[in-house]
Amino acid sequence: MSNEIALTGIKPSGTPHIGNYLGMNRPALDLAKKYQAMYFIADYHALTTVRNSETMRRLTYDVAATWLALGLDPEKVIFYRQSDIPEVMELTWILACFTPKGLLNRAHAYKAAVDANIEKDLPSDEKINAGLFFYPTLMAADILLFDTNFVPVGLDQKQHIEIARDIAQAINNTYGEVLTLPEAHIVEEVMTIPGLDGRKMSKSYDNVIPLFSPPKELRKRVMRIVTDSKRPEDPKDPDEDNVYAIYKHFASPEDIQRVREGYLKGGLAYSQVKTELYELLEAEFSEAREKYNRYMEDWGYLDQVLLQGAEKARKISIPKMTQVRQAIGVD
Repeated sequence: MSNEIALTGIKPSGTPHIGNYLGMNRPALDLAKKYQAMYFIADYHALTTVRNSETMRRLTYDVAATWLALGLDPEKVIFYRQSDIPEVMELTWILACFTPKGLLNRAHAYKAAVDANIEKDLPSDEKINAGLFFYPTLMAADILLFDTNFVPVGLDQKQHIEIARDIAQAINNTYGEVLTLPEAHIVEEVMTIPGLDGRKMSKSYDNVIPLFSPPKELRKRVMRIVTDSKRPEDPKDPDEDNVYAIYKHFASPEDIQRVREGYLKGGLAYSQVKTELYELLEAEFSEAREKYNRYMEDWGYLDQVLLQGAEKARKISIPKMTQVRQAIGVD
């Protein structure tokens, strides 16, 4: 196994869904087979939107239980809560002093919030907090603190890795080679997973398929996936079908080919493929769902796992901050 570090963080802002799993969880777990893997729960990031303390706790444990249920082994990787690593906040301020404001002005999330205000004829920064604006700098600290080599992200997060590299380069240009420049690891075929309505699967659109839905709810959601009005006997384009776009990530190569040919020739109903998709998802996640439910009944165990992970993480973060402090002359 390589000594290079692969780091993944997920914000506890809602129940993890199929899009998270395909775009982040599964690729990140695969990287653990090749690299020293670090996984963290980005609770400070969630503070930009989550303002209820009990909700924050529940969502944090939700993410922890999800990772463990999906097969993360805390004995083999470093699994921690962002807020348990105080060095993250210290490094964030140092990085902020080397982050051009213009760079943050161009960050996708901030620009989207500004554009939404302008469309409503509101002041451009209406109800936009500084946390959202500085979000990329905090994310850069998460990454650079651990000399991360690879960060698995969706295409929409690639810009954040580029920002982290720019900030790290600014530090290195001033003080020498202090920080490692990370690389984004993007799985091309799962860059965008459609939700129930055909838009990108997202909690903000309320169009998700939660990972651990009970069977009845899972089937209901799968059957709600939007399709066109073609009849079963009509030829269909599999590459334009929202059901097939998810199906192909869980089915066997033989079944993928069978469904694809059935669409192209005609004679295959969307309802049949939806039923197959439901059965595939139930087979994929039923055992993990049971584990998830057990973990969510034992928050004490989840705390123990996360604190042990934080101890491991700080064996890296404390020496790194010592190096950074020495480099900038505040040791």
